[in-house]
Amino acid sequence: MFSLGSFSGLVEMARDFSPRPQITHVVFDFDGTLSWLRHGWPQIMARLFRSHLPPRPGETEAGLQQMLLAEILSLNGKPSIFQMRRCAELAEARGAPRPNPEKLLQAYQHSLNGAIARRARRISKGDVPRDAYVVFGARGLIENLRRRGLTLVILSGTAEPQVRKEAALLGLASYFGKHIYGGTADLAGSSKSAVIDRLLAQEHLAGDRLLSFGDGPIEIQITKSVGGLAVAVASDEEVNGSGRPDPAKRQLLLGAGADLLVPDYRDADALADRLLGNGPV
Repeated sequence: MFSLGSFSGLVEMARDFSPRPQITHVVFDFDGTLSWLRHGWPQIMARLFRSHLPPRPGETEAGLQQMLLAEILSLNGKPSIFQMRRCAELAEARGAPRPNPEKLLQAYQHSLNGAIARRARRISKGDVPRDAYVVFGARGLIENLRRRGLTLVILSGTAEPQVRKEAALLGLASYFGKHIYGGTADLAGSSKSAVIDRLLAQEHLAGDRLLSFGDGPIEIQITKSVGGLAVAVASDEEVNGSGRPDPAKRQLLLGAGADLLVPDYRDADALADRLLGNGPV
């Protein structure tokens, strides 16, 4: 990867990158890629997991926290139950009682839902603009892509009714129309891989006409596997618009084979031009 001096913010690009003017469909992950309503979720999950995992002899608290965040982020993009199952495995491996993944999920969702509700109330009451909880610059990029006539898709591991509700709250739903997909009780059928396969088949798409944006390795790997162009968004979980990539996300996303990496969308127009080739917008 190398950095681009022509952008005002940080952009890292694979050396074999080339624009894809043939792209017709753009898939966005939701949480951490478009929505910032769930910011800080890895830390919430890590605190929950830590209560079930004793440190190994000689292991520091900082080292344990780093390990937990790496494990959590490695499954980012899948439904949260996969992370709960991983916590149970880690506890058992350390000789601790194995927690019930479903109960872990309930506890995690309770904590996270409380944070989301507080943030949603701030938007609804007008205390903050809705874009305070949209990843910095994302709306500008979405509008650029829509002006180009591209089909925009949200594909999330979060429960579909919640994704639709939050997309509407943030004023994003209208950009995507019917193409908002989230998790369902059918984990296999609603997986990102399954939805991408259906999208390609139903829209009669070759994989090289697909562009994706995501802050988890799962969507990067899936996009690359079908021949698409994958942009990693290493969004800051603490300060929206800081321009700093999350270091743990950055490492995982580059390792997953991202074609390009950004911390946010402050260079939306230049980014669209670079990805799709210069053209009228």
